[in-house]
Amino acid sequence: MYETFYNFSGIPFLLTPDSRFYFGSSGHSRAISHLVYGLAQEEGFIIITGEVGAGKTTLVEHLWSQLDRKKYEIARVVTTQVSSDDLLRLVLSNFGIHVESADKATLLRRFEQMARQHRAAGRRCLLVVDEVQNLSLRALEELRMLSNITVEGRASIQTILLGQPQFRAALACSDLEQLRQRVLASYHLGPLTEAETRSYVEHRLKMVGWTGDPSWDDDAFAALFRETGGIPRRINTLCSRILLYGSLEERHDIQAAVVEHVASELSRDLGTGLASAPASFGAGAPLGAPIANTTFAASSLEASLDDPPGLGAGSGDIGQRVASLEQSSTRQERIFRRLLDLLAAAADAPR
Repeated sequence: MYETFYNFSGIPFLLTPDSRFYFGSSGHSRAISHLVYGLAQEEGFIIITGEVGAGKTTLVEHLWSQLDRKKYEIARVVTTQVSSDDLLRLVLSNFGIHVESADKATLLRRFEQMARQHRAAGRRCLLVVDEVQNLSLRALEELRMLSNITVEGRASIQTILLGQPQFRAALACSDLEQLRQRVLASYHLGPLTEAETRSYVEHRLKMVGWTGDPSWDDDAFAALFRETGGIPRRINTLCSRILLYGSLEERHDIQAAVVEHVASELSRDLGTGLASAPASFGAGAPLGAPIANTTFAASSLEASLDDPPGLGAGSGDIGQRVASLEQSSTRQERIFRRLLDLLAAAADAPR
C-alpha cells in the first residue's frame, strides 16, 4: 500500500524475520561472534536471550545465510509449550525421523542412526529451539540427554537456544546444573541505541529503494527511539504505521509530531505504549502487510482524526475549534478517497 505511494520495491518493515534486512548493530555483531565461536566447538549449547522483538530470530536467519548448508543438517523448533515426550518427537520429526508408533528407545536408536549417517557424509546436526523459556525442566533435560549421544567419539548434535530474559533466571536453577555445564557460549541481546535506531530505519528503507522520500527530520528519529525503546520489532511496527499514515496524508516528510501522533494512535489501538509494551507485544501478522494495512487503517480512522498534528485542536477559541472541525472533515474525506483509490489499485493489480 504505502510502498506504491513512495515507489518502494517492497515492504521495508515486515515483522517476519528476513536475513536480507539484517542490521549489524554492535549488539548483533557481538551475538554473531558468540554464535560463530560456539559453532566452532561442534558440541554443547549456545544461548542467545533478548527481549521480545530484539532480533534473535533474524540473527539466526542471518547466520544461516552465511553457513555452508551442505555441511549442516538443521532442525528448528518454534512450538515449545509441549511436554518433554512431545518435544523429543518434535525434534526428531524435524530432522526427518519417522516418529509415529515408536517407543522412546526406538526413537533414540533412530536418532543415533541418523546422526551417524550425516557424520559419515560430512554433515553436522544442528538444532535451534526458539522461545526456550516456555520449556519445562523435563523438556530441557530431554535436550541435554540428546546432547549426550555421541557418534565415533564426537557429539551427535549441537543446540542453539533462543529465549526471553527470564530464561537466564530459569537456567540458574540447581536442577539444570548439568545443562549449564554444557553451555559453550551465551549472549544477551539488548536494544539498539538512538544512533543505531536511525541507522536501522535508514538501512531497511534503502533496501527497498528509498532515496529520501519521505524525508525524516532528526527530531523524528529521536521521537521514534523514545517511543520504541530501540527494540527492532517495535520500530518495525511503528514505522509501518508512520508510512501508512504518510501515504494516506500524501506527506513526503516525517516530523516528530507525526511519529508521536501515530505512536499515540497505536497505543489506543493496542491498549499499550510501544516502549513499555509487554512480552507478548508484536505477535501476529505484520501491520505492514498491504491488505492488513488497509483494514487496520480503515478501522482506526476515527482515532487518527483525534488531535492530528498541526490542526490546533484543544484551543479554547470557538473560531479555531470550528475551523479545526472543518479541516478534520476535509481530511477524513481525503483519507477515504485515498483508501478507495488504493483498494481499487490493489484489486486491479496482477496476482
